[in-house]
Amino acid sequence: MSVLAIPALSSPVRKEYGMAGCVFALVDAVALEVALLLGVLVRQAIPFHPFKITPDQYKGVALGVLIIPLAYYLRGLYPGYGTSEVRRFKDRVYATLFAFALMIGWDYIAQERQWSRGILLATLTFAVVLPPVASSYVRQAMTKLGWWGVPVLILGAGRTGALVARTLREQPSLGFIPVAFYDDDPAKWYSEVEGLKVVGPLAAMTSFPRRIRFVMVAMPGVECGRLAALIHGLSFPHIIVIPDWFGVQSLWIEARDLGGVLGIEINKNLLLPENRVLKRTLDYALAIPLAVFCFPMILIMAGLIRLVSRGSPIYSQIREGANGRSIKIWKLRTMYSNAESLLEKYLSDHPSERSHWERHFKLKKDPRILPWIGTFLRRTSLDELPQLWNVLKREMSLVGPRPFPHYHQESFPPVFRSLRCSVLPGLTGLWQVSARSDGDLEKQELLDTYYIRNWSLWLDLYILGQTVQAVLFAKGAY
Repeated sequence: MSVLAIPALSSPVRKEYGMAGCVFALVDAVALEVALLLGVLVRQAIPFHPFKITPDQYKGVALGVLIIPLAYYLRGLYPGYGTSEVRRFKDRVYATLFAFALMIGWDYIAQERQWSRGILLATLTFAVVLPPVASSYVRQAMTKLGWWGVPVLILGAGRTGALVARTLREQPSLGFIPVAFYDDDPAKWYSEVEGLKVVGPLAAMTSFPRRIRFVMVAMPGVECGRLAALIHGLSFPHIIVIPDWFGVQSLWIEARDLGGVLGIEINKNLLLPENRVLKRTLDYALAIPLAVFCFPMILIMAGLIRLVSRGSPIYSQIREGANGRSIKIWKLRTMYSNAESLLEKYLSDHPSERSHWERHFKLKKDPRILPWIGTFLRRTSLDELPQLWNVLKREMSLVGPRPFPHYHQESFPPVFRSLRCSVLPGLTGLWQVSARSDGDLEKQELLDTYYIRNWSLWLDLYILGQTVQAVLFAKGAY
């Protein structure tokens, strides 16, 4: 079978670098101009300010913010294939800060401080938020239209290759679209792995379409000399080698040239004392104003709960915290007081639901939930707001693996349970923004492990941003 004849290579991707890069640059430019407009409006909303501002003053800023897409381009964000959302966010923040530093320097040196510091600060705040949010939604739309992504060939149709193909399909934001396998095992030729054709042996790759620029080598069992010769003989611009390092940290890893010897540096961020201090600083910086802002909201929702069901509107549960220590977490009550008996009766009457309960510890039609107010609180996760007190007491962090009840924890393997106990539990976490109630125990273990091993301040900020979106759209919550 010729590689040109396989159906998989009729990829939905119709545009590649030029189209995607131009679209993202245009979206970012518009978002940045909107950020400036919002910055000016915030400044104008301040009453009795001694200085009057005019639109002419900010023509220079309007032009200045347009250098930021150039900075994004230099950081490799256009089109940014193969870059995780967290790393994109980090690169965007660095590029934005650098561009604003240049504008402020220009204002001081060449214009004698013509621009308002307040407007620049407000614009910077919006400029950090709006472009990544806008580009994320545009990327999703472009994926559906076939304008985002590049076709990728995978060498090796074994366990590693299958996992790579499955992962790339589950994470379309990376922009890598697997289209075919090559493997030297004749038993696999012309078969399908993860829905993709195994076209033939590695030697047959001379007939690959020239528009394919990425290849992934997923053959960790191949002898080192043969692997080096294979990589040397490949005529692809981009070659990604996948080692058999499943379960090892994947973010914040750097390649090191040790005098001709390749070394991989793995930074375990949560073991560094300064990072723990940084994480705690972020917790207090956000939790204190959030607690003040949310306190009246908690009182209102507590009153609504009392209207529906007698008893205390706030309750506590004992859950497992850091180092296996039991902590008492607080929640707004969303269930009837006799919740356990209602659950047992429901599972007895609906035996088909028992397996779902044992896998997810969630029910889509849960008889324990209070009408309307209970459903609302659970779908928006606002019932978790009292746990801001746990964050302030240093029993929890804003972001981390959720503190589960003991019956839930005991369902995990001992090794994973020990890993979870090595960090503070969180008010929100990667599992909540990725899967929420739709994720089973296996998915929870995978996502929590990824978070702990790949922690960084950028990952926390990304999860907090995604939490807002998950709450607003109530995705996967019930």
